[in-house]
Amino acid sequence: MSSYVFRSEWRLTASPQRVYELLADVETYPSWWPQVRRARRIDDVSGELTCRSLLPYDVEFVMRRVVEDPVGLVLRAELTGDLNGTSQWTITPAGKSAEAETVAVFDEDVAVGSGALRAASRLMRPALRFNHDLMMRSGERGLTAYLRRGARSGA
Repeated sequence: MSSYVFRSEWRLTASPQRVYELLADVETYPSWWPQVRRARRIDDVSGELTCRSLLPYDVEFVMRRVVEDPVGLVLRAELTGDLNGTSQWTITPAGKSAEAETVAVFDEDVAVGSGALRAASRLMRPALRFNHDLMMRSGERGLTAYLRRGARSGA
């Protein structure tokens, strides 16, 4: 009952390489993803994230990067803490228009850790799924706006 498999697909107007670079830079997530409240580097492959969406609970976990493939455009991490399992970004080109278009697919397979979140997951499974979906939609909007600001500033 405390395990979840999520899949989200983001469509972005930017090159696949640019999207990969931004998604690989987890420390900048709070600047464009409102629900990522804090991202702190631990070492070269690990960082701690604090996320919060609609539910009145901070989700804290450590991400340890296990795949960083700038050629295949794949990022995979192991998660431990309030979430235990794996997450992965797979970035691919999309469309044939003059503008660079990219699809970023986020797959997550996690179990809820101990504590209040685990207890809530048993009682509020639909609410937790809704909360995750809302967070992912907000992240896509945030990254889209961040990319637009960068395009206007020439970054």
